[in-house]
Amino acid sequence: MNQTNSPINVVVLISGSGSNLQALIDGQQDGSLPINICAVISNKPNVKGLDRAEKYGIAHSVINHKTFDSREAFDAALQAKIDSHTPELVVLAGFMRILTPAFTQHYAGKMLNIHPSLLPKYQGLHTHQRAIEAGDDFHGVTVHFVTAELDGGPNIIQAKVTITPTDTADTLAKKVQQQEHVIYPLAVKWFAEGNLTLEKNHVVLNGKTLDSAGYQLEKII
Repeated sequence: MNQTNSPINVVVLISGSGSNLQALIDGQQDGSLPINICAVISNKPNVKGLDRAEKYGIAHSVINHKTFDSREAFDAALQAKIDSHTPELVVLAGFMRILTPAFTQHYAGKMLNIHPSLLPKYQGLHTHQRAIEAGDDFHGVTVHFVTAELDGGPNIIQAKVTITPTDTADTLAKKVQQQEHVIYPLAVKWFAEGNLTLEKNHVVLNGKTLDSAGYQLEKII
């Protein structure tokens, strides 16, 4: 438990519009999230997420991956920038980069990601279309700790959505995004309050070790 109840410093990494960033900003603004978003960093210039940070007076910067000769060089520069803000948590919010093992190890147990599927199903891209083509009844979203395995870190929380016969990848994406904005702030809140930890590659919530699927949000839309 975070005994002081003081906000923890959070750095958010983005690559695009930053809708999950906005959900975290909203929680910070209304007092429901005990966090201080001390910086937003994008690997792409001129994206909407940077405008969101600007609007709320949050420090923001671009480290363009295209200007680096290697993935390792980019990650080293990104790590240096993150660490200059001394965060207690790093949040990937639509950050579309595969990270090196050295980078993920540096933030082990202190970096979260959100992925639009019920992991371990559909790691990688095009998750909504893949779920439809597979004939699944349900799809969803997962928040997990980040490890060196792409979309493979231990699950923290999942939310399910129903796939209907009329769903397209676009309509399914909208359903999933609604749930993203519910469960990502919740996971960040748990971490900020000291109730969520990663211990020996297992997720511990409120002193109890979760199973591999993580905490299951009961409401299904």
